[in-house]
Amino acid sequence: MKTMFRNLLASGFAALLAGGALAQQTARFPAKPVRLIIPYAPGGATDITARQLQNKISELWGQPVIVDNRPGASGNIALEMAARSAPDGYTLFVGNVSTNAINETTFKSLKIRPSRDLTGVTNLIQLPHLWVVSTTVPVSSLKELVEHAKKSSARMNYGSAGIGSYPHLDAVRFLKAAGIEMTHVPYKGGAGQMIPAIMGNEVQFMFINMASALSNIRTGRIKPLAITTPERHPELPNVATTAEAGFAGMGTNAWNGLFAPAGIPRPLLNRIHADVVKVMESPAMKESLSKVFMKVVINKSPAEYQQFVQEEIKSWGKVVVDNNIKVE
Repeated sequence: MKTMFRNLLASGFAALLAGGALAQQTARFPAKPVRLIIPYAPGGATDITARQLQNKISELWGQPVIVDNRPGASGNIALEMAARSAPDGYTLFVGNVSTNAINETTFKSLKIRPSRDLTGVTNLIQLPHLWVVSTTVPVSSLKELVEHAKKSSARMNYGSAGIGSYPHLDAVRFLKAAGIEMTHVPYKGGAGQMIPAIMGNEVQFMFINMASALSNIRTGRIKPLAITTPERHPELPNVATTAEAGFAGMGTNAWNGLFAPAGIPRPLLNRIHADVVKVMESPAMKESLSKVFMKVVINKSPAEYQQFVQEEIKSWGKVVVDNNIKVE
């Protein structure tokens, strides 16, 4: 009996010491640079979001936050790298609807499961999207595009951020609804490669976020056909909404969010969440992101965000299955 009591006492003491050590670790975080993994090349919305966060959170933490762009395999290279990192808060991942909601269903060969191997910290932003065409295409609306595609003998290509990405799935849904066909051209670097491709007429059509495309729309190098916002956007007052264009509901207002490797201690996860939310909700951050047409949307807790991501996985999984999208 005494031996059992001593063992219980020792176990309790060990747990107390471990809890104290974790509290100290959380209080000291970060004690060294933090790596922020990005699944695309520089220039796209996910990269823009990450770099905005990088600038402000490094000031709060008093430590460098290093952006690490790891494009390729529709974001899976970066996903796997983040999922296999130590769950100590020193490696974080900025993902989006493609990497963290769609890839789990689409990629049968994915070596990790985002919902199991990564933990959501909080959503960061949402952003409006546009249906755009190359300036070589003689149309000014989605309806005209459909008519042109049906009548033209010229082959048309559409670009995306990779097979199974939301720009790919949204384009598949649109083409199916419109009754037209185009050839899919995926770009592993996301918007950073998609923009030069449509300006160079490698592809003629795509679905892309407004932040990445607007500067080239303003200079006349990309032609917008419709926007996903409920009302016309003040920056593009002459561009119809998808509803006005006759294709209501076509196109996603995508999100970007912050993730950590699964197994991160809850106190540390909550600490990172609180710090990131503080930064994202600051007037300076909201103003800075609004200049690139991003709206700050955060979650009150990691648990709330994780539930949202699970719902997104289920919803997009149905789109993948219904359209028979498969990647081995």
